[in-house]
Amino acid sequence: MADNYLERRAEELRASGRMVVRRNTPSLDTLLLRNRSHRGFDKSYVVAMRQLEAIVSVAGKIPSSKNGQPFRFKLLDAASGGEDFCRFLHLGAMLPELKLPLAGTEPQAFIVVCSAVPESPSVDIDLGIALQSMALKAVEIGLNALIVRAFDRQEVKDALGLPLEPFAVLAIGKGTDRIELTDVPEGADLRYYRKNGVHYVPKIRVEDLIL
Repeated sequence: MADNYLERRAEELRASGRMVVRRNTPSLDTLLLRNRSHRGFDKSYVVAMRQLEAIVSVAGKIPSSKNGQPFRFKLLDAASGGEDFCRFLHLGAMLPELKLPLAGTEPQAFIVVCSAVPESPSVDIDLGIALQSMALKAVEIGLNALIVRAFDRQEVKDALGLPLEPFAVLAIGKGTDRIELTDVPEGADLRYYRKNGVHYVPKIRVEDLIL
């Protein structure tokens, strides 16, 4: 009797919205550290369309200059054109000898970010906010995102039949790269590099960032 009462009471509280559910949500610092630019992905993991939709859902919650909200999104999973979309992208510009992504690690899910207005400084700021926010959402749901702007816009626009100009692409999946951040002083070489299977990314130490 008591157990049934407690179950019913819990259900009533959930239905009324008065029941507080505690979730172990990662901190912003944790999400930022996990949000690394993977250029190799686990092809055995299939990204679902609902996951891409969840990532794009943040677009309705972020700031936008003059509340213009200029971006529209084309979602591609493996079944809707994502399987061979990577051929349009150029990854790992600082490591041309590796021809990234390595064979068998190509991403198969993408979010193509298009704009309803011409590019401008304020639109570029909005774009950065949108891309970072979506990348953090991807990490929050257990995925990784790679921001790509090295592609032929007209080629992508024609291939997908887009009515708007594509400004950026997010490649989405389960990242496979081993990535480590390294603290470096002001003036150090900031080019990322790979050594013994680890992808190293130099970051200027905080004390040198503050004027």
